[in-house]
Amino acid sequence: MKLTQLLSHRHIVPDLRATDRWQAMDELLDHLEMVGDLTAALREEVSRSLQLRENMVSTGVGGGVAIPHAFSDHIDDVIAVFGRSREGIDFDSLDHGTVHFVILFISPRKSYQKHLHALAAIARMFTRAETCAKMLSAVDAEDIFALFRQKTVAP
Repeated sequence: MKLTQLLSHRHIVPDLRATDRWQAMDELLDHLEMVGDLTAALREEVSRSLQLRENMVSTGVGGGVAIPHAFSDHIDDVIAVFGRSREGIDFDSLDHGTVHFVILFISPRKSYQKHLHALAAIARMFTRAETCAKMLSAVDAEDIFALFRQKTVAP
């Protein structure tokens, strides 16, 4: 799975306003609802699931990246949204650093394989410091999406 299979320019929030992980997840869920990927009822279900997951251990995995994720019985394919914060978000990250990139995704409960493929694609994208630097300096959602496309075709 490639991130370009999960994201489009309309699934990118280039300037998150959030200052903490709870606000960031709400802002990204609001965006998914606004673009029509989540109904209000599904948003509530996913929000509760994300909160339960975050209360167990932060999904701020380090290196400025957070990957909040949840499962749902009400979807057939992965739904994802990417948010960038130039200022950084307190995500209670495992490395105690601030988060600049949040990739929130929801997987169908019946397909754990899709969940693992999405996690792997995210991990591949953010392993290089130069990729993260380019993401931080990108101008808008289109520029960020272009970086996702470049990373997809790069070796």
